[in-house]
Amino acid sequence: MVAAYLDVPESRVYSVATFYQALSLVPQGKKVIKVCNGTACHLRGSPGLIKALEANLGVKCGQTTEDGIFSIQTVNCLGACAMAPVIMINDRVYGKVTISQIPEILEEERQDALQNR
Repeated sequence: MVAAYLDVPESRVYSVATFYQALSLVPQGKKVIKVCNGTACHLRGSPGLIKALEANLGVKCGQTTEDGIFSIQTVNCLGACAMAPVIMINDRVYGKVTISQIPEILEEERQDALQNR
């Protein structure tokens, strides 16, 4: 539909849709978790946060939980280096996140998703 509307080949639309991380060709969870993996966040522990999120949710980065609540993504930068490591769940930013905080953050966000179905 987009290709027809813009009068461009479908391959061009696909190329753009797969280039930008903000766009997705598969359905995303109600809560999209973006883990900053920029230099400051990486040095302050974002790889550990990614592993903790994957372990707690039972999915790998780039996937969505079976219940459709959570998707995990990495991003190059969230622009909050002073609060590194940072994760963003939809529009909510969590700074100076530790691995031990992950279960509590996920439970809070899960409850919010269930209440706002």
